[in-house]
Amino acid sequence: MRELWWLIPAFFMIALVYASVGHGGASGYLAALSFVVVRPDEMATTALTLNLFVAGMALMSFVRAGHFISRLTWPFVISSAPCALLGGLTVVPVRMYSWLLAAALSVAAIRLMTDVSAPRREYVKAPGLAIVLPIGGGVGWLSGLVGIGGGVFLSPLMLLLGWATPKQAAASSAGFIVANSAAALVGRWARQGIQYGPFWPLLIAALAGGIIGARLGANHFSGKALKRLLAVILLIAAVKLLLHQGIHT
Repeated sequence: MRELWWLIPAFFMIALVYASVGHGGASGYLAALSFVVVRPDEMATTALTLNLFVAGMALMSFVRAGHFISRLTWPFVISSAPCALLGGLTVVPVRMYSWLLAAALSVAAIRLMTDVSAPRREYVKAPGLAIVLPIGGGVGWLSGLVGIGGGVFLSPLMLLLGWATPKQAAASSAGFIVANSAAALVGRWARQGIQYGPFWPLLIAALAGGIIGARLGANHFSGKALKRLLAVILLIAAVKLLLHQGIHT
């Protein structure tokens, strides 16, 4: 872990930024880990575990602030969690994992760079089950497979379609991420794919960043400059993964 000392402040900042918008930070952790030699199971397990804790803290902060709408969140959770478990059970080749991860990082980067606004209103326009079930299931399976929580896909969709206000979308995403991360970890445990490597110190850094970010996001700021800086890092990591796969093709 000595040569990976830079990951500790990196994970602190990633958790802070992501928790401020109700996310766990898995795509950021995976981007950072992609710059070092780490096996896919170690990357996914580490990211999902940190996701579970950081998004859990964000969820508590947004609930206390009154932004959590249960009828908007639970339909997505019910459809996504079983599929996230199946994703965690799925074993994919390293090359395919790298391509899927690069795609997920690119989506996360675009999400962080783009300011998506929702209509200004207090009520919730909850979508029907015919829309929720396929969206939740698809995002859940991809989340469990790659090692992310899926919030980077869900929250912009909620905002673009006018299903929630920004704070409500952040709260729902946090609950969605917690459920998917837990289910994916269960799936990985069932196939003996839980591997952490030397990354336990990163948990403390992410927890500290998550506590600060969750409180700031639920009650104070949005941190646009930090989000855009993180987006650039995610894009660099995605390009690195794609170039690496191209070289070894």
